[in-house]
Amino acid sequence: MERKEEEEEIICLNESFFINDNYQLTEFTFGSQVIQLFCLHSASTDFDLTGQLVWPGAMLLNEYLSKNTEMLRGCSVIELGSGVGITGILCSRFCQNVVLTDHNDEVIKILKKNIELHVSPENPNSCAGLGAEKLEWGNSDQINQIIQEYPGGFDLVLGADI
Repeated sequence: MERKEEEEEIICLNESFFINDNYQLTEFTFGSQVIQLFCLHSASTDFDLTGQLVWPGAMLLNEYLSKNTEMLRGCSVIELGSGVGITGILCSRFCQNVVLTDHNDEVIKILKKNIELHVSPENPNSCAGLGAEKLEWGNSDQINQIIQEYPGGFDLVLGADI
């Protein structure tokens, strides 16, 4: 009896299949501060792209920060899990230095696009000292790189919806 081996067809989906990058420029207001940024209005998939939209915790944190801007003045801030950057961008209007971090490469792309939107010379609320870094929690190489780039450390560590 001859046995015929069948080859199994393996189907692999590229992660780009799950990515929705149809971002919309959206305006948010916190106190007297108006922030425009690119984001999705609903989660695209369960492919760990939660950072593509603004979550309720970020809205609450930004409301609090907009009412307590004196605590931000002159500070150096690092934000964990920045997503599209709404909290860090608000902080950068009052802080000396703000570093926005996220672990997902696709999310970092939109984060950097939003940073560019807010550091442009045409923007009257242009933010100085605003940067983005990749940071997977527990990744000592990435942590050490951030420590080397920002040897003075940070006055505040923020995280909304993390």
